[in-house]
Amino acid sequence: MKITVLGGGLSPERDVSLKSASLIANALLSKGHEVALVDLYVGIENDRPAESFFRRGTVDLFKYDIPETEPDLEATIASHGGRRQWIGPRVIEMCQFADRVFLGLHGSYGENGEVQAVLDAYDIKYTGSGYLGCAIAMDKDVSKSLIAGAGYKTANWITDKAENIDFARIKAEIGLPCVIKPIGAGSSCGVSIVKEEKEFKEAIDYAASYHQLVLVESFIKGREITISILDGKALPITEIVPHEGFYDYKNKYQDGLTTHICPANIAEDDYKKGQRLAVEMFNTLRMSQYGRIDLMYDEEAHDFWFIEANNLPGMTNQSLLPEAAKVTGLGYEDLCEKLIRSLD
Repeated sequence: MKITVLGGGLSPERDVSLKSASLIANALLSKGHEVALVDLYVGIENDRPAESFFRRGTVDLFKYDIPETEPDLEATIASHGGRRQWIGPRVIEMCQFADRVFLGLHGSYGENGEVQAVLDAYDIKYTGSGYLGCAIAMDKDVSKSLIAGAGYKTANWITDKAENIDFARIKAEIGLPCVIKPIGAGSSCGVSIVKEEKEFKEAIDYAASYHQLVLVESFIKGREITISILDGKALPITEIVPHEGFYDYKNKYQDGLTTHICPANIAEDDYKKGQRLAVEMFNTLRMSQYGRIDLMYDEEAHDFWFIEANNLPGMTNQSLLPEAAKVTGLGYEDLCEKLIRSLD
């Protein structure tokens, strides 16, 4: 098949996406497909025929390394003449020319449903959840509201404009420690854990720098786990143990800074309960094909707290879904092949 892999874009997770997309493209090359890797924002800035951008037969053709810090999106925009349209030239053409589109995107303009809605309008087949599931899962306020409304546990929270959130309100309504984050970013972009008042303003400003509403929630003490869902079934549970601090952008994508324990060492009854809850939450949020549910595990209470959902989870060599799939015997290349074939 001819497959266009979409990556990059104007998300704060641009670098992570380019890494995922490169690895996906290489995996599909190894399976004998013709592959074009296209940056959602940059697009194709010349008039060569679409056919000429599809590569075949060369494994590990695409490479990208993730820097330690988040990308400077304004510099990216400036390098392309100040263009702010988030779909680049000829992107739709490249998607229409392919048999399938593999979404290696992360973050805004990738996971919020907008790309999916555009592709639907052109009747283009793509991997991952549809536009509705993406829109719901990406908005942390909406997803928490639906999860809480369905009877599942999630931390107490408020969502508001940054200027309407002051420390006195948080101390009264949420308490300390608390977690502060933008409502529509992933990869821990904009996330801070606040333990005392002197950390508050910097955390609010950091979350507000993503130009979104800000969510503040109670800090849930427990073991951080994630459960990947593939074709309606839960994969083995992964426990996430950062060597220091919390599971922030650097700890997620730099080698050797976090330990992933898969399968997690959880009592059998709780293990099964966690997997069942993750699938139920996945369905509640109208997600489909594959994704990930992040939870906190309260070992003493034998219960789980919803943190957030990931509808296009990372596909890097540090990423959690490929690791969990590997435990079941499904290697990275076969996982990518399975996702593209399941669109038939």
